[in-house]
Parts: sequence; C-alpha cells; structure tokens
Amino acid sequence: MTGRDGGADLHPIGNSPVVILVRPQLADNIGACARAMANGGLFHMRLVAPRDGWPQEKAWRMASGADRILEEATVHPTVADAVADLHHVFATCPRPRHIVKPVLTARGAAVELRQIGTRGLRTGLMFGPERAGLDNDDMAQADALVRFSLNPAFMSLNLAQAVMVMAYVWWTAEDGTPPKSLMTNESQVATKGRLDNFLTHLVDQLDACGFLRNAPKRPGMVRNLQHLFQRGEVTDQELRTLHGVVTELAIGRRRRGRLEPEGDGDLGQ
Repeated sequence: MTGRDGGADLHPIGNSPVVILVRPQLADNIGACARAMANGGLFHMRLVAPRDGWPQEKAWRMASGADRILEEATVHPTVADAVADLHHVFATCPRPRHIVKPVLTARGAAVELRQIGTRGLRTGLMFGPERAGLDNDDMAQADALVRFSLNPAFMSLNLAQAVMVMAYVWWTAEDGTPPKSLMTNESQVATKGRLDNFLTHLVDQLDACGFLRNAPKRPGMVRNLQHLFQRGEVTDQELRTLHGVVTELAIGRRRRGRLEPEGDGDLGQ
C-alpha cells in the first residue's frame, strides 16, 4: 500500500471491545469507522467478508491518521469465526424483530461492556452492512442487542455514525471531564480578595465623580455592583483590564476638569 505517513500513535487502551464490521461494502466506510474508533479509544477491528476484499487504499485516506487500527485489522470469513474468541458480543440493531434478547441503549451497553471487561472477559460490538444491517443469523451470535435512542421518525445512521455513537458512549462511560469548565487560558480565576480590591477601587472613583452622591440609594447601588462582579468567575486578567479602565476614566475626568452632572446616576436597586 502507498501514500501513508504512519498516522497517529494509536494503541489499545485497556480491555476495550472489538469492533466487528459484518460484510462492509465500501472501503471509505471502513476508514471512517477506524477514525470514529480512534476518537473513542477503541482499537481492535475485525472485518467479516468485506465485499471488495482487504486491504484497500481508500480506507486509509478516509481514516485521517487512524492507520494503525486499519493495519491491525483482521479479516474473517464468517461472523462465527470473528467472535470465536470473545466472551460477550453485543449487536447493533435498529429494528429487532422476532428475536428474544436483551435490548440495551447505547449508554447501557457501554456501561455493561465496561463491567464485563473488568472481569477480564473479552467483548465485541457488531455492526451490520450499510444497506440492510445484520440479519437474524448474525444476531444469533450476539448476547444482546443495542438500539440507539434517536428520533423515532428518523433513525437512519450510516455505518461510521453508528460506530461513532458507540465509541463516544464507551469513552464517556468512565470519562472524568467536568460537565462545565471555564477556559481562562494564561490567566486564572480571581480570588475574592482581588475582586474586593477592584470593587473598592471602582466605588472610590464612583464616589469621586459623584455617581454615588445620592446617599439613600448608595448602599443598594454598591450592592448591585457587588452582585454583578461576584456572580461570575472573573479572571485576574479581566480585573487588571477593569482596573485600567477605571483609572483612565478618573485621569480623563481630572484632565478635562469635568463638571458633575445635574442628574443622579442610578444603577437601580
């Protein structure tokens, strides 16, 4: 094969499921599946009777650097041969009919596969051909079926999308990334002390320019400013910028000899 640059440094991560593509029809789809697998930390690919043979250069072009997954992929004549050394196999199936088997959601399947893997057992995820999906004989080789929770009026997925869904839920089943975080780049979230120092600076200048001269309203106006800045995670860099803004406004006011306005400033209470 030609035209490859080696791809990403991929390798198996733990006891991850084997991805079994049954009678895949297009090399492009096989490559796209490898890419999806790499996104979700899956590595082992098995091809059952690929229509156009194997290997095929188009797959590498579509894999976007997931070369090692394709290079390590194995080819099998039948589903039975592909799953022979596995202990549990789950099969994706959008419309299970006349079959008595457990049916799991994608998330449920990922959790169960993780639990099975902790016992040292080998697992597999089976995906059917692009046009028709798995037939009843294929599904007879599986312990359980996986059905994606999608819009019931339109549940059409291509092969790589189906693999991506399972790769994603597999990865996130044990992902510790917080649901929400604040990107601060080179700065960091300001401490309450730094924030209080800025508010003191701001209120001093508002007093100096007369904005807070309405004594009855002043406490509420100051509280509104405190609420405004305390409810968000202001960064040190943002505070330095705001300090500079307040300082420059004060300098500009003094240079121009600005007279205080007739009306009262009001932030509301």
